[in-house]
Amino acid sequence: MTQQAPAGSGDPAGPEGYPRGTAHRFTAADGTPLTYHVYGADTAVPGTPPVVLHHGFVADTFVNWVAPGIVGELTARGHRVVGIDARGHGRSGKPHDPAAYGEAVMARDLRRLLDLLGAERVHLAGYSMGAVVSLLAAAGDERVTRLVVGGVGAGVVEVGGLDTRALPTGSVIAALTAEDPSTVAAEAAGFRALADAVGADRAALAAHAAAVHRAPMPLTEVTASTLVIAGDEDPLAVRPAVLADAIPGARLHTVPGDHLTAVRDPGFVSAIAGFFAGS
Repeated sequence: MTQQAPAGSGDPAGPEGYPRGTAHRFTAADGTPLTYHVYGADTAVPGTPPVVLHHGFVADTFVNWVAPGIVGELTARGHRVVGIDARGHGRSGKPHDPAAYGEAVMARDLRRLLDLLGAERVHLAGYSMGAVVSLLAAAGDERVTRLVVGGVGAGVVEVGGLDTRALPTGSVIAALTAEDPSTVAAEAAGFRALADAVGADRAALAAHAAAVHRAPMPLTEVTASTLVIAGDEDPLAVRPAVLADAIPGARLHTVPGDHLTAVRDPGFVSAIAGFFAGS
């Protein structure tokens, strides 16, 4: 059973001027409290699979999916949309032990959420960290009938997760733990700036960075129709065709932008909404 989360300042379920939703909580297998947000519950077209969204590193449901207009477009098309705040992020629990993190742990959280939703079919989208989580969760899970993975490319195939060749884990941890932001390495400066902008728990984020997934991905076990979408200037999503070719039947779509700006391109929104509509 889930609980409705108390509203509070900065509630990502519905700031003024954005789609409003309801926040709910459930408990992960290890006891970590997790929050998810539901949009469009009253306007969803009967029989339309819910869309489940998993955000990227440092972000949350609001930053990654609501603010760029993706949730609004999906609800306008008749979907019920569910966005999870991953452990360490948003309104979910934020342990500081690296043992509590890693995309495989987050994939178990995501599957637990799918169990709670009880839908026979779901569409799933993940960005960056969330793309790795979504691939792990979707592998072998026939409930996921359509899958979008964004902000990732050849690194998923070649290094087993986010491309640490372009953004070394040590640089991310140093950026998040630095007392002086001006000392942060250029490649990680955007993540530090975002963490400060959203008031993130940087110790929790650093704990996840220390546990980032580095193992072969079960890409051939993904049975969902899959769309790989990447910004054409995203250093963390280089050669996305390598990833698309590794997932059975996947298609590829590119949009203008880098890792932090691609999600705001109108083509990103329309590609996701069109794919989930079956076009």
